[in-house]
Order: sequence, then structure tokens, then C-alpha cells
Amino acid sequence: MDRPTVRAPGLALCAAVLCLPATAWAQATEAHADTGDTAWMLMSAALVLLMTPGLALFYGGMVRRKNVLATLMYSHFALALVTVQWVLFGYSLTFGKTHGGLIGGTDHLLLNGVVGTVKGSVPALVFMAFQMKFAIITPALISGAFVERIKFSAYVAFTLLWSTLVYDPVAHWVWAEGGWMATLGVLDFAGGTVVHWTAGLSALIFALFIGKRVGHGREKFIPHDLPMTITGAGLLWFGWFGFNAGSALSAGQTAALAFSTTHIAAASAAMAWVVAESVFRRKPTLLGFVSGLVAGLVAITPAAGFVSPAASLIIGAAAGLVCWGAVQLKERKFRYDDSLDAWGVHGVGGMLGALLVGVFSRKALNPAGADGLLAGDPSLLWKQAVGLLAAGAYTLVMTLGILFVLDRTLGIRVHEDEEREGLDATQHGEAAYTS
Repeated sequence: MDRPTVRAPGLALCAAVLCLPATAWAQATEAHADTGDTAWMLMSAALVLLMTPGLALFYGGMVRRKNVLATLMYSHFALALVTVQWVLFGYSLTFGKTHGGLIGGTDHLLLNGVVGTVKGSVPALVFMAFQMKFAIITPALISGAFVERIKFSAYVAFTLLWSTLVYDPVAHWVWAEGGWMATLGVLDFAGGTVVHWTAGLSALIFALFIGKRVGHGREKFIPHDLPMTITGAGLLWFGWFGFNAGSALSAGQTAALAFSTTHIAAASAAMAWVVAESVFRRKPTLLGFVSGLVAGLVAITPAAGFVSPAASLIIGAAAGLVCWGAVQLKERKFRYDDSLDAWGVHGVGGMLGALLVGVFSRKALNPAGADGLLAGDPSLLWKQAVGLLAAGAYTLVMTLGILFVLDRTLGIRVHEDEEREGLDATQHGEAAYTS
């Protein structure tokens, strides 16, 4: 006796959607990719991935012990959440066929048309994976502004919305073929505008919107584990070579230039921050050293493949001093609670680096770049400023909109008694330490 046929249109529809990319993959022809470039880009993607756990340790050591697991969770959960978003539609919105230079289309949903094709000299799948790691760490950077006082559910919703509505469009503007900033000539080698400027500015907006932690300004908030922070900084420094040198998208002279300028700027900035502490506080600190180190890495990021090693010394030193000054202004004058200085380091450092591209960039070093002010063309500096203003205005409006909606739906901040008890216990039911 024949079994009756069970019709499940919903199931059939799901199967059709899931098979859509597979059909395109089967039709794609295996194009040539350079094995050396591919190996370097695979390694770079892994290095950038390492930066997010590094960021978790960097931030986690600076909070109080009752909030360390919650702080670690922000970065680690972003690894999973943004990965899924990127595969479903994030990559397509960022690098799909442009719509007016503003946003990508739906041609790469579920990575349709990615496998079996190439991007430059590497498989498109490698390029996708490399860019995914940038999309992951960017919203994780913002968490430094609101640690110790936010609901985890609000964090999840904010990260998903912000990645989709802020990161993906701005990355398309700057890095995608046909993006309006790319067409204008705005230069951002590895994410000064796309990553650090947007994340740092959003961090400042979030900190002002959510308000200060309970006891801020009356109690001392002492980092519970500075060795954890130092370890995280070391992982960030190591991973940043993939972040910047990998953005050359090949293993060659440009990657070598970015690798060198990255290290030089980091060292220069760390020294500048320590010198500032020594002069004004009489005591250089290890936390200051790693803060300066990160500031230098941030500032060189948009410039790494466009400027000379000598220029990277100047960019690093400027970042160390300017970002140190921004943190001092927060603590002594404005007194807002950007808990871990996401704005002072990433926002200010990203803005400074993007502008200095317009000063030090030299086309002789990288034909894909442009001459800056010192090479005889001041127009690049104006283009960089326009890019910062446009991305900043868009980030401001969208971040405020997201926060406004979440505050009136999920609610963003935990209750005061939960904040005093600590987020590890109240949000996750865990404890990092038993005594």
C-alpha cells in the first residue's frame, strides 16, 4: 500500500532557500587564486580573530571582579552573533553589488556566489572570512563604554542592530566597489573610519545615553586584574599585524609596509603616553603603556599601507599624546563614564589617524593610494575630513535611534540593586572567582 504524500510547503520553501547558494556554487567555475596570497590571508584572518578574545581580556581585567565574566561575554558572544549575521546577510549588504553607493544588495545572501570565485588574488571565501573578523570586533569595541551596567539582552539586540544598520553601510561606503566614499577618494587602509571612528563615537553616545555607573565619582573603580589586561594588550598587538598587513589582501610590498608601520606606530605611541604620564603624574604606569600602545595601533590603522615608516613614528607619537589628553579631559573636566575609554582611544585615535592619512599619504608608496598634504595635494585631507563628518553624522543618528528604541522596548540598563551585586551573578548566574 502506497504511503500518502505529505505536502509541506513551508519545508519546501526552506529547502529551496538553503539550496539556492548551493546551485550557484555548483555553477561557479574555479578561478585561479595565488597560493602565497591565500596562505597569508588565511593567517591574517586567524590573527584578526584572535584580537577579539584579546580585547575581552584587555577589557575584562579593567573591570571589577563581580563583572569580569559579563565583560568577557560581550566580546566572545559577538564572535558567534556577528558571524551568523555576516553569513545570512551582513556580507551581502557590505560587499554586494552597490545600490547608489550606499548599500550592497541581496546577491550574496547566505554567501550565494562566493564559493568558487576569487576576489583579487585570493578566493572570495577567504576575503569574506577576513572581513568577517572586522565586523565581529567592531561592535565589541563599543562594550568598553557601558560595562558593568547593561542588560545582556539589550547588548545582544544592540550588537545585531548596530552591525546591520551602522557597520555594514559605512563599510560599504568606504571599502566596497562603487561605495560613495571610495568613489570620492576617501582612504581607509584597514578601518580607521569604518572600525574605530564609528565604534568610538558610538561608545561615547552610549555612555552619555545610559549614564554613569552607580557610585561613579564617589567610589574608586579599581581594575581587578591588570595582568589580564596586559595579556590582552599583547594579543591585540600580535593580532593587529593581521588586521593591518592583511588588509593589503596579498603578500607583497604593501603588506610589508603595513606590517612595519603598524609596529613602529604602536611603539612610538606607547612611549609618548608613558612620557606624558611621567611628566604630569611623575609615575609611568603599565596600564598607560598598553593604553598608548593601543592608541598607536588605532591611529596607524587607516594609514598603514599609505605612509612611510618615518611618518608612522610621528603618527604614533601624536596618537599617544592626543589620546592621553582625551582621557585626561574625560577624567578631570567632562567626567562622563566611558568606562574603559573606548572613545578616548578608539574614537579619538581613529579620527586622528584618518586625518593624518591626508597629511602623510604618498602614492609612490602605494599606487592604490593618493598624495597627501606633504606630497603636494591638500585635497586628500579635505576628503578625509568629509568622510569622517559623514560617517560620524550617520553613526550618531543611527546609534541614538537604536538606543531610543531599545530603551523603550527591552530596557537597556539593569536595576540598581543588580548593578551593585554585579552582572556576573545577575545576568549570567556565574562567578569568576570562588573567594
